[in-house]
Parts: sequence; structure tokens; C-alpha cells
Amino acid sequence: MDTPFASGPAELFARIDDAAVANAAAALSEGVVLTTLDRAVNWARKNSIWPMSFGLACCAIEMMSMSASRFDIARFGAEVFRGSPRQSDLMIIAGRVSMKMAPVIRHLYQQMPEPKWVISMGACATSTGVFNNYALIPVNQVIPVDVFVPGCPPRPEQLIHALMMLQDKIQNEAGTIRQVLNLA
Repeated sequence: MDTPFASGPAELFARIDDAAVANAAAALSEGVVLTTLDRAVNWARKNSIWPMSFGLACCAIEMMSMSASRFDIARFGAEVFRGSPRQSDLMIIAGRVSMKMAPVIRHLYQQMPEPKWVISMGACATSTGVFNNYALIPVNQVIPVDVFVPGCPPRPEQLIHALMMLQDKIQNEAGTIRQVLNLA
């Protein structure tokens, strides 16, 4: 039972195993990073998010202050607010969504290139907040939402935390390369 299933002496396999451990230790000491292509692409995606500025009410003031020097969203790679949906991959819905605005939001969401993500910011966007009437709807009834930010209005720190949660979600996505190559 001491003989391996493959042909060859047992000490040969021991040398191969020792070499694998030694090579991994050498690569670590040399500063070589070993990762998968999925993780590398997800790392690049999560650190280069371009949000679209889409403020509908008072939450938009907090969203704007998030990009100012006090909170500095540039640390997270999301400092470039885009005015066009074709140049952005994150839509932050900040404020009340009315029935008249819902088709506009859906149209802008459909114009965004893949992959695309959505953050619902504030109680009004999430559940119509204190303005619970016939004219307002939650944004998740119009487009799919990835992260919800509670509050009325939520602080910029909460939006930064939501961005960090979205980055974790992006980093842990599986099958990124299959999606990029249209094999999924």
C-alpha cells in the first residue's frame, strides 16, 4: 500500500511535492501574485466604478457631498460622475421616484452598458418614504436594485458604505470571463 498508484518511486513524488511548496514560497518572496482571471477582472471593475449623477430630491445633496473633499469617494475609484448613461456603470437613484419618472429611469438603465449596478438611496427611493401616495413607486419596481441605503436623507458615509458593499458584491461575482466572452 506504500506504492503510489502511478508508476515511479515514492521519493520522486515527494520531490515534486517539495518543489511545489518551494516554488510557492519563492513566488511569495519575489512579490509574484497568483490569482484567477475572474478575480483580476472583478478587481479592476470594482475599483473603476463610474456612477451616473441622477438626483431626484434632497438625497441628491448628500450624494453630491459624498464626492467632495471631506468624504472623498475618489479613494474607492468612483470619483468620475458621468452625465450620460452610456458612459456609466452605476446608477444611484437618490430621491422620490414618481410614476412619470419611472419610464425615464428604465430608459436610462437600458442605455447603460453591461455590467451595470444600481444603488437605491434614501427611504423615498426604497419604499416611497413619508410620501406614501399614489404618485410614487419604489425604484425596485422599475429596475433591479443591488444595494439599498436607508435613511431620510442618508449621510454620505452610508452611501460610501453602500458603495463598499457593492464592491464586495462585484469582487465575489463568478463567471466574469464567461460573461465577457459571451459564453455564459
